[in-house]
Amino acid sequence: MTIEHERKTPASQSSSADAAESDLEELSEELLTDSPPEEWVADYLPHCSRMTLPLGEDFEGPVSATLVRCDQDPEPGSALPPVLQIHGWTDYFYNLPMAYQWIERGHRFYALDLRKYGRSLREHQTPGHIEDLTEYDAEINAACAVIAAENPELPAPVISAHSTGGLVATLWAERHARGASALVLNSPWLELAGQSPARAAAEGIVTPLNRVNPTAELKVPRPENYWQSMSSQAHGEWELHPRWRPRVSFPMTMGWLKAVFAGHRRVRQGLDLDVPVLVLLAEKSAFRTQWNEQFQESDSVLDVDLLARRSHKLSRVVTIVRIPRAMHDIFASAEQVRNAAFQETSKWLRGYVG
Repeated sequence: MTIEHERKTPASQSSSADAAESDLEELSEELLTDSPPEEWVADYLPHCSRMTLPLGEDFEGPVSATLVRCDQDPEPGSALPPVLQIHGWTDYFYNLPMAYQWIERGHRFYALDLRKYGRSLREHQTPGHIEDLTEYDAEINAACAVIAAENPELPAPVISAHSTGGLVATLWAERHARGASALVLNSPWLELAGQSPARAAAEGIVTPLNRVNPTAELKVPRPENYWQSMSSQAHGEWELHPRWRPRVSFPMTMGWLKAVFAGHRRVRQGLDLDVPVLVLLAEKSAFRTQWNEQFQESDSVLDVDLLARRSHKLSRVVTIVRIPRAMHDIFASAEQVRNAAFQETSKWLRGYVG
């Protein structure tokens, strides 16, 4: 399915958000199809385009990722690096206000829907499933190649990554020296919440089950609390695609858990990234079985204190900023909160990137 849109200059962020809501309703639960090779087509988000990045095949069939480009350019003459946004678990790029924040600060904006997520999810695929996080190198490298070709005079991109995407981007940056100008990690999932013995026990359970059936699901509760905090259909402000960002998270497969645990283990061992690293965290975490209004001012997914400790393992120089009243996705928090986070990010980038 290809969705066509008339190209117009954005009148305002609110009008773009209204158009996105209308187009999202038209999408319903349908999945997209690949765009023609190396061709930008209109995205469902207004004033954005998307390009399929083919990745060959895996055991489920053809695999691809999707690069999204915001077609509104920064002010002429900006020499700042482009931004490549990478989403988290059970997620995709939908946050136009975030894109406009980057553009207003002088950056061209791109976002990557990883394989088996969002615009890249296909009917024959297990959502989000992967068995080695290094496989994501293929789409990140392909996205960076497109960005470099479109911006030959600009530095390597700033990688802005959220949650599981933060883990993926961190490990990619370790393997690709100077592949990015900086990392901006938004609540990066650098460790499983809980005590060390519990984490070790969980990995001990997953490893043998993965050998038997990597796509088998771990049967655990999947509450919809975080979705309720985000979705305009509940207590949040965001229009979310019903299959790309369902009420409960994607089922967690044994292969995916094994890959994530391996990534966490690599972080615990300690990295030595050669790029500036900014870690944005909520000020506090809040864990409850039922939805609570605290979730909209706290991280209801990860243990932010544990993430702060793990962040020191990424490099000799890491900047950690705690954002008051932030949710798990800091750039999707209330407008005043996310604006404060962008101000902190801008100050940091001026100091480390220029």
